[in-house]
Amino acid sequence: MKPKSNDKGRRMKQNGQSIVELTLITPLMLIALYVPVDFGIAFYTAHLTQNAVREGARIGSGLISSDNAHPVQSGQGTVIKDAVFARLPQKLSNPTVNVKFYFAGTAVSCMQVVEVTTSGNYDYGWYHLLRLVGITTPSSLPISKRTEMRYNYQRPDNNSPTCAATDFDQSYSS
Repeated sequence: MKPKSNDKGRRMKQNGQSIVELTLITPLMLIALYVPVDFGIAFYTAHLTQNAVREGARIGSGLISSDNAHPVQSGQGTVIKDAVFARLPQKLSNPTVNVKFYFAGTAVSCMQVVEVTTSGNYDYGWYHLLRLVGITTPSSLPISKRTEMRYNYQRPDNNSPTCAATDFDQSYSS
């Protein structure tokens, strides 16, 4: 029979071993949890960016001009850009918004289009951590989204569609 004091020492060594194992595995577990969260936030940012662009195109398709000769006015491009900027996620850095109105088709189809495009950068936190340990990674990755929406410009005087391409192709950027 062995003395009881020897069993106590063996148990203390096992407790120390558990602490060392936990200390070594914790950083790996945190990385394994952090990477999917960071990429999930990037996908969510891209999703919110697409929603902002789609909402801007929807707003642009419902605008009305009081000028028969110019279906779209520069102030309306600003309205669309402001609406998109207000809806863009904060995680998107250096965003730009482009709004383009153009005539696509023939006078028979009477197809006017508003196109809203936005782009910006997403900074992955994971890349910052990799740079801390000396791994070269890009500082950010671009996110770019584009939406087109068709609409018929209705003249304010008689509510009939305007189907001429004259002086209609207009772009607004910021």
